[in-house]
Amino acid sequence: MSLRRVSNHGEPRLNSLTKTIGLVLVFWLAVGGIVVAGGGQEASGGSDLIKVGIVNLPPEESGYRQANVEDMNSVFSRANGYDARQTNTADNSEQIAAAQGYIRDGVDYLLISAANATGWDNVLQSAKTAGVTVFLFDRLIQTNASNYQAALVSDMYAQGTTAVNWLLSQGLDEYNVILIRGQLGSAAEVGRSDAVLKARDAGKINLVADGTGGDSWSLEEARKVVEAAITAGKEFNVIYAQNDGMAQGAVQALDAAGITHGKNGKVKIMGFDFNRFALRNVQAGYWDYDGQSSPRQASQISSWIKSREAGETIPSGIVYLDEIGVDTSTVTNDIIENQGINADPGEGVVTR
Repeated sequence: MSLRRVSNHGEPRLNSLTKTIGLVLVFWLAVGGIVVAGGGQEASGGSDLIKVGIVNLPPEESGYRQANVEDMNSVFSRANGYDARQTNTADNSEQIAAAQGYIRDGVDYLLISAANATGWDNVLQSAKTAGVTVFLFDRLIQTNASNYQAALVSDMYAQGTTAVNWLLSQGLDEYNVILIRGQLGSAAEVGRSDAVLKARDAGKINLVADGTGGDSWSLEEARKVVEAAITAGKEFNVIYAQNDGMAQGAVQALDAAGITHGKNGKVKIMGFDFNRFALRNVQAGYWDYDGQSSPRQASQISSWIKSREAGETIPSGIVYLDEIGVDTSTVTNDIIENQGINADPGEGVVTR
């Protein structure tokens, strides 16, 4: 995983408080009844821990989010020098309440992946007033860039452009596409849809159906989109599903209808997120393409925190992850093992 820095300015942060010597037991207030996850085992010294509050979405949202939550918990552990708590909820008001609670608790750093992009200005101002450094991850917030230190995110527009460029390179006589969107208005949905809609407007593809997996990016809802297109007799040869779970649901509808797909089939299957089961499906020719969206932002943010604690300059503004897309000819075991997320079913195993 590499990074593309949009802005590379930052102010070094000098430690303003002397950490308490000896073993310290920190009681965290429960925020609004939301369950918070702990940050791992205690470091050998047990003191001089950096306090971090993490506001994230629930792991049940998707395979991507499960990997993201686990990555945050793994990196921001006591063994790595952190006293961290993570709140996981898809309710924006609950996220805001959790963030406010972490600020009151005196965290040094606040990390946010927001359910909604709006409504955060008061929280971010409170953090600034309290001297809490804010990092955004995975999702941007609609606010002045001065309200946070840096945002480490995927470039969803680049993901969509890479995927559509791959599709248009396939040399099909026609591109009759079923678009299956994720949560409408989310950064991933907007960015991954943008290139498809531009290609449609330019007359390069025909958009024969446009549906959604809903707010939960649901496999079942995606399957219904394809079932409806089949029932209506629509002719299509591409399914562009905006995450791997929805691609899986789409393929289930094709299989039930006896419609071939994948490398030698009638319909090309495109997914996103780099779940290992999806990459194995591409490798087996059961699917055609998968776009990367890396959930592993914790190590980079941790590196920035440790640098700031040492008085060094760190980036500010938006920093984009460099991500790739793979097809049946470019996917490798090395990519699957080192860049894929979640459980690996094994080479040659197709997940239906």
